[in-house]
Amino acid sequence: MTPEELSSAISACLADAVRAGEISVDVPEEIRVERPKNRDHGDWATNIALQLGKRAGMAPRQLAELIAGRLAAVEGVASVDIAGPGFLNVTLDAAAAGALAKAIVEAGTAYGTNDALSGHVINMEFVSANPTGPLHIGHTRWAALGDSIARVLRASGADVTREYYINDAGNQMNVFANSVLSRLHGRDVPEGGYPGQYIVDLGHEVLSAHPDLRELTDEAALPIVREAAYAAQMKDIRATLAEFDVEFDVYFSEREGLHESGAIETAVKRLREQGHVFDADGAVWLRTTDFGDDKDRVLIRANGEPTYFAADAAYYLSKKDRGFAEKVYLLGADHHGYVNRLKAIAACAGDDPEAAIEVLIGQLVSVNGAKLSKRAGNIIELKDLIEWLGKDAVRYSLARYPADSPLTLDPELLKKNSNENPVFYVQYAHARSRGAARNAEAAGVARSVDGADVFDAALLTHPSENDLLARLAAYPSIVAKAAEFREPHRVARHLEAVASAYHSWYDNCRIAPQGDEEVTDLNRTRLWLNDATSQVLANGLGLLGVSAPERM
Repeated sequence: MTPEELSSAISACLADAVRAGEISVDVPEEIRVERPKNRDHGDWATNIALQLGKRAGMAPRQLAELIAGRLAAVEGVASVDIAGPGFLNVTLDAAAAGALAKAIVEAGTAYGTNDALSGHVINMEFVSANPTGPLHIGHTRWAALGDSIARVLRASGADVTREYYINDAGNQMNVFANSVLSRLHGRDVPEGGYPGQYIVDLGHEVLSAHPDLRELTDEAALPIVREAAYAAQMKDIRATLAEFDVEFDVYFSEREGLHESGAIETAVKRLREQGHVFDADGAVWLRTTDFGDDKDRVLIRANGEPTYFAADAAYYLSKKDRGFAEKVYLLGADHHGYVNRLKAIAACAGDDPEAAIEVLIGQLVSVNGAKLSKRAGNIIELKDLIEWLGKDAVRYSLARYPADSPLTLDPELLKKNSNENPVFYVQYAHARSRGAARNAEAAGVARSVDGADVFDAALLTHPSENDLLARLAAYPSIVAKAAEFREPHRVARHLEAVASAYHSWYDNCRIAPQGDEEVTDLNRTRLWLNDATSQVLANGLGLLGVSAPERM
């Protein structure tokens, strides 16, 4: 019996009591069950009687007694005890708890997926680094967290589109092109230009594609350099993201999607029709102060040029027009002031900003001892971090902490093959479980005999087995909560608890028989539990974009 099944059983008991006229209360859609801190208090606990007692017109303990009487008769429930003012402590029988192992193996990669967010259509924009240089440590956290959040959202039934906004319009692209062109001719970059060896490398790449470029005037060469260097830099960004196991469904070009398409002009017209655009001092403004912004914002300058804010408004409407009811933005710590502006745009567009806009702010990450990139000159490149520490170590470490907490990674710890290193600890548990499965096979232990599965849940009675089963059972609810709160670190921390429970079980319960001992149903049943653990660890690591090695 999983926590979800127990929750449903409690709901059914309440509904039966309502139908029988024993109580009059609205049964909640979801009843939360949790692991008690003290395992002597049972397998699962709920405070639903305390929540509903007043509404039901009775003392919480009286309601708890009513629920307990019905719940004790549910198949798979061994006992229900009432603690304190009305807490319900539930103990499952061995067979009900142990059967979960077989269910996990049979579910495979689907175990942990749920439909908690079914019907939610979400656009997640993250990273969105300017195409004027390589990805660096400032982008690393959102690359890892954004991708993992998207994965847990999808695992919980949401329809998620990962989107990368390419800021390829404006003067920065001319500065970028001038920097490449200058280095291509052996000149210093202009004041305010982009430094670094990568600019020189881009110049060589551009010249290779356009060998006659040096014969052109700077004016004629600049647009060619701009397009070629931009394409080469985006190619590098995509390759780095792929190496980091981060995929995007959409790469949205600001220049093509907003400026060249006329989307900005259309957006201003639409917002004017909503009644929130006004003209003053020769410029066009959006009255965002009506919706909590600290000042109204200019959309079109007096010289006729659109502002970045106009592009933001047009981009929001583009997402809305593409059917994304929920728009999640992952922004850096210096973007707090951006939140009210985005929500004001949503309100001006006629949407509920609390439902349509969600902004996640992430703190910066640093790495002890990391060196500035020789290629980029003034930054720490993501590809250097991957080469130095490994993709798995960086991704797991970034996913292990809430986004809003400052984070400094310890490279010496991340390179250790010891239990001190969390990613090693979890990956080793998976590799150990696969090794145990191979050893069991060599000893003649299989999950089935003559084509028939052999599984006796009642044999899994050792305390370490109960603890491991409870950790495995909690995994789906952990995934659902990680999706609900956009917190993949919940998955990482739970995997560490699973790994700890597995290592303890492995030390106490043998899968393969010793010496000349015969293979029994206990061996076969424990192999199911072993393989169930492998599956949960692999599924969880997959949500974090981290590999589950077969051997270490």
